[in-house]
Amino acid sequence: MANKKTGLLAPDKNRERTSADGRRERSRSSRARIVDALLQLVAAGEVSPSAARVAETAKVGLRTVFRHFDDMDSLYREMSEAIEERITEVLLQPFKADHWRDRLLESVERRASVYEIIMPYRVSADTKRFESEFLQQDRLRLLRLERTALEATLPQSVLDDRVQTRALSLILSFQSWRALRQDEELSVSEAKAVVARLLANALSTIDA
Repeated sequence: MANKKTGLLAPDKNRERTSADGRRERSRSSRARIVDALLQLVAAGEVSPSAARVAETAKVGLRTVFRHFDDMDSLYREMSEAIEERITEVLLQPFKADHWRDRLLESVERRASVYEIIMPYRVSADTKRFESEFLQQDRLRLLRLERTALEATLPQSVLDDRVQTRALSLILSFQSWRALRQDEELSVSEAKAVVARLLANALSTIDA
């Protein structure tokens, strides 16, 4: 209890508060290590790491993983949030160009930077999405964000041509980038050159 003269907590209360603060800090530290472990494993090429593998990498018990996360779905949700924090700065950079055509060409470089960051995590999520309602919905959300970012750049006369808009969307999509980098085994510079060529060819057919 508090000392009436000093207003300070009695020693036993101080110990209880210190102990509670210590538990909360350890809990936050464990949770952060678990998320970081998943990010490390996926970045290293483990497309679908198990909870046991995450626990081993985080140096915590398996029960600790599920004490912080009800299931792997909730862990993937936190992974998605962590990746979005990494790419927000790139996404929010203003375009240097004024004309929409130049902005689209500028977006090749920007999207390449973002796609390189998120590629291992998107590939991992895609392998698990049929087992996870969250990952299914998150994939659709990301596809909408890609499309919305493109459509915000295009003039209405181009948007009115649905086929043309979808063609541009496909050229600049993550799926196209993944195919070039993984299936075609191109370097980053080669993949960017292919996307830029496809985009330039598509733009040459548009009068706007």
